Amino acid sequence: MSGRTPLNVAVLMGGQSAEREVSLSTGRGCADALRGEGFDVTEVDAGPDLVARLQQIAPDVVFNALHGRWGEDGCVQGLLEWMRLPYTHSGVQASANAMDKARTKEVYRAAGLPVVESRIVAKSDAMADHILPVPYVVKPNNEGSSVGIHIVTEGSNGPPQLADTMPATVMVETYAPGRELTCTVLGDRTLAVTEIHMDGWYDYDAKYAPGGSTHTVPADLPPDITAACQAFARRAHEALGCRSISRTDFRWDDTRGLDGLILLETNTQPGMTPTSLTPEQADHAGLSFGQLCARLVEDASCDR
Repeated sequence: MSGRTPLNVAVLMGGQSAEREVSLSTGRGCADALRGEGFDVTEVDAGPDLVARLQQIAPDVVFNALHGRWGEDGCVQGLLEWMRLPYTHSGVQASANAMDKARTKEVYRAAGLPVVESRIVAKSDAMADHILPVPYVVKPNNEGSSVGIHIVTEGSNGPPQLADTMPATVMVETYAPGRELTCTVLGDRTLAVTEIHMDGWYDYDAKYAPGGSTHTVPADLPPDITAACQAFARRAHEALGCRSISRTDFRWDDTRGLDGLILLETNTQPGMTPTSLTPEQADHAGLSFGQLCARLVEDASCDR
């Protein structure tokens, strides 16, 4: 954004999605960091009275620390556009596209980025028969933080029996084996490529519980794989129309060289908890957590 540095920042957090607790952790950490950078900060647990709260606070900028549906899928972004309040992270269209996994894959394919086969099917069909050859993954099409993911392996006793909380339609996609990698884009630069190490797969606890996973920053990779992750992350950021910051996740089958590198998804609201990946990458690139949060505030805008 242009003009004077904003002093009054409303940090949106919490909300009612499946990722509420992650958002609260992210929001509190970002609020504390922004106070350390000299901003006047009001923490806002985003509920039905959000418009009234923001009208009362009248912030210079809204820092969006929400995760999951409504906060990450373009809805709250649309509300902030309507209120003409500059806000951090991506705008309405990029947020909606990146949250919709099927749409994300369409954008990736159009940009020439490598993805696995996937289908959107009825939940009942996914429970009745194998939609794709084993191994494959079943997950909600519009959730993050590995919420609701089922991996169907060779040893599975038939198709998955999905929880009542799973939506009526789900994504089924070919399982991509290999090493877990991720790369953050900030503006026109990539911060680093991280490799994530864990027992089993990178589920909710591995992402957010202390000790659930360990990270190597920068990842120990062949130079061409590091360069490809960085280039693909930038292309994904641009193709989706992301603003300011995003983080793209990969799987790399190191037995196949560059052909084994697959994009999984792009996060327009990367986690900013004590165990999150993007703050680690920023630190590696020479940005403290406070400086990273301040940069996001400086990048805030309103598209209307």
